[in-house]
Amino acid sequence: MDNTTDQHPTFVTHLECGLEGDHYPADQLHGLSKAGKPLLVKYDLQALSQAVRKEDLLARPSDLWRYREFLPVRNPVNIVSLGEVMTPLIPVPRLSQGRGVLLVKDEGRLPTGSFKARGICMAVSMAKELGLSRIAMPTNGNAGAALAAYASRAQIESYVFCPADTPEINVREIAAQGAKVWRVNGLINDCGRLVGEGKQAMNWFDLSTLKEPYRIEGKKTMGLELAEQFGWRLPDVILYPTGGGTGLIGMWKAFQELKEIGWVDGPLPRMVAVQATGCAPIVRAFESGAEHAPLWENASTVAAGIRVPAAIGDFLILRAVRESNGFATAVSDESILAAQRQAAEQEGVLLCPEGAATLAGYQQELASGRIAAEESVVLFNCATGLKYPMPPVTAQLDCTRPIDYGDL
Repeated sequence: MDNTTDQHPTFVTHLECGLEGDHYPADQLHGLSKAGKPLLVKYDLQALSQAVRKEDLLARPSDLWRYREFLPVRNPVNIVSLGEVMTPLIPVPRLSQGRGVLLVKDEGRLPTGSFKARGICMAVSMAKELGLSRIAMPTNGNAGAALAAYASRAQIESYVFCPADTPEINVREIAAQGAKVWRVNGLINDCGRLVGEGKQAMNWFDLSTLKEPYRIEGKKTMGLELAEQFGWRLPDVILYPTGGGTGLIGMWKAFQELKEIGWVDGPLPRMVAVQATGCAPIVRAFESGAEHAPLWENASTVAAGIRVPAAIGDFLILRAVRESNGFATAVSDESILAAQRQAAEQEGVLLCPEGAATLAGYQQELASGRIAAEESVVLFNCATGLKYPMPPVTAQLDCTRPIDYGDL
């Protein structure tokens, strides 16, 4: 797809500050708004709805770019793709403790093994369209791996900064795919500070979460896919592992756009932000009624991807949760690890720790009554479990001696 020359219409009209609502021109390089907040891409939805019908999608490849009218890339020659497939919804009935349908949307099937591919492929495509040659970002692992791959594909230089305890497989993956990568003796917000401080000296563009407008648009495709997979009616509840929250914000944006053009029927899902008890700034802000989530001190959890002590899009996450009549919940590391084992042993689904957090959240909130037994629920597994540590195996057999098969 990198070299296609078929033109297609795009419907971007402008960018808009997510907090203040002031407008910024499209087709120009932007970071944050004047208020220091994320910019959102706006479309001429009436023109879009006249240019494409739901039925038109059926003839298109089953990939992210089937939704091209909803996306910001103007010239298809700038699309940077590694084959972003439509990810499956896997029924997990043995994990359902209610009468409703429980499904896992398995984002581990995407390039570089995580849902970060959605946002990064869009951001890098737009970086190419806008003429960037050097980009940098902080990462807890999977976003950096995606950036390394897509930037190399686009022949854009990339610099990645990881907390010192980032999983080894992620750091090696980032390096193997062509990025310059460093471990930093701090958390992701410390890594982000280094990216910001280096902008003038290194002349790189800061691709941190929500510090540019386009990762949201890539993550938005999770919502577009879900709507199509559900026959343009949506599940009752979506549980999403929430660190920076780009995907939750993006899905809610997708649902709003689909509702405005009349493509979705019925109520929109309740959005549930799932965090870990060792790093739950969004949960604390939700429960206190606040619009912003102050820095969470001494953040710690086995689910590194949601260990984000401060999210620049905090108000957008909280807005989506509240507008959808959803909520935010925190689960313990013990419940995350237990859910991970349960999904693997009972359903053959190897969840990443962040994905397991959504199963733990489902179990916790079904018991609390905030999720009803009959509701249809989608859990997001944001990365392949193959990237994460697994329990050691010590059992051995000596093939030179008789084996008592009954003992096996």
